[in-house]
Amino acid sequence: MHFFKIKRILTAALLSATVFSAVVFSVSPAMATNNTDTESDGSSDTSDSSGEISWPKGPKVNSKSAVLMDVDSGTVLYSKKPNAKHYPASITKIMTAMVALEHSSLDETVTYSKDAVAQSYGGTSSISRDIGEKMTMEESLYGMMLESANECAWAIAEHVGGTEENFIKMMNDKAKSLGCTHTHFDNPNGLPDKEHWTTALDMAKISRAAYQNPIFAKITGTKTYVIPPTNKHKDSTYLNNHHCMLNYYHTSRYLYDYCVGGKTGYTVAAKSTLVTYAKKDGHTLVCVVMCAQTPNHWLDTRKLLDWGFENFKSVKVSDLSNLSVDSSKLGTTNYGADSSLISVDDSSTIMIPKNASESDVTTSLKKSSSSDGSVIGLMEFKYGNKKVGTCQLKANTSEESSYPFHNLSANLDDKNDSSSFIQVNIFLIVIAAALALAAAIGIFFLLRHIYWSVSKHQRDVHSAKKGRIKYKKIRNNDKH
Repeated sequence: MHFFKIKRILTAALLSATVFSAVVFSVSPAMATNNTDTESDGSSDTSDSSGEISWPKGPKVNSKSAVLMDVDSGTVLYSKKPNAKHYPASITKIMTAMVALEHSSLDETVTYSKDAVAQSYGGTSSISRDIGEKMTMEESLYGMMLESANECAWAIAEHVGGTEENFIKMMNDKAKSLGCTHTHFDNPNGLPDKEHWTTALDMAKISRAAYQNPIFAKITGTKTYVIPPTNKHKDSTYLNNHHCMLNYYHTSRYLYDYCVGGKTGYTVAAKSTLVTYAKKDGHTLVCVVMCAQTPNHWLDTRKLLDWGFENFKSVKVSDLSNLSVDSSKLGTTNYGADSSLISVDDSSTIMIPKNASESDVTTSLKKSSSSDGSVIGLMEFKYGNKKVGTCQLKANTSEESSYPFHNLSANLDDKNDSSSFIQVNIFLIVIAAALALAAAIGIFFLLRHIYWSVSKHQRDVHSAKKGRIKYKKIRNNDKH
């Protein structure tokens, strides 16, 4: 009898434990998936462990390496061997132009030295400048970017850096500041050099940063330019942009309606390299291809740009109403927990697949390393395991509107200086609540069963005791 009681009790306990376990394990996988903080850098087709969030599969290209990046957000839309080192050839001049624009003015006079003019010898790209020739920085930049003139690049480097060697250091320092990890420049023009190399991903970062300078964007998007007579040339010098997707240069076969600039490159060692900027429907992409056989650099670039415009959409950060931040955890004492004191630039955007739901975008926060005192944090956005953009969090001023934060909790004080957040899934909450209710009911019946078993046992003991007393009385009566 006692055996069957114990068996019933154990059965009820096992049932309750099973229900409780179901609650725990139904929630845990969702947490594990959403806490993943890794990005498959260089993949053109990625998905999370559940298989529900996917990245569009990119086209096949013949170039050895390629990267397609959104200029506004920095999102890598496509990549093929993004970290493979290659000789960049003349796309190097994008970095040369960016550094020069940051450290000089357009009306400065650039004097061409013997070393600079020597760069045009041997049949390399040039506009035939002479020793001692004087041109403005603006004219020199156009000569370098449109005609890929190597002597212009060298003269610019000497003028800005004082020496060519010092300018090279400035180039490498700039690359490092942009997050380039596989780049080493050894000259300002990209002529063959075993110590001069970069990657498609690093070159995309450089090209994106350069294009954010409006003067650079204007120069790289210019089809033709005229250098007026100089102290060495009595006639004007006419320049043509060599980028065949932008300008009719020898052929119209590769013209691309959305192309707004770029830079060509070629040496025997590097093969064809190409950087292309294209703009459509309000957003700009930059495509980098390296180590390509002609004409694949043109064909691959068009294929990637078309794919990018067809498969992705730009979303304003301020439109992501399902995101919020706990401002008390931004590592600053000036703002407390009042999120109305935090704002974000309305122009900040992210790039996600066209068929993606904005609710699938997750966010993490980091403390700001900016020297700008108004910048108090950095918000990073992810779609699945792909980084799709970042934006700065700034202290609000009277001119700025606060950012509509709602339901994101973040902790910036941990050892990684960042925190992931778990996106709430209403369906899982309902399921978890139902299972929790089932567990509570199971526990209730377990306790009731135990109570009944104990009560019955007590009643049985009491009845048995009364029976023994009654039996004893009957026997005593019989004796009398």
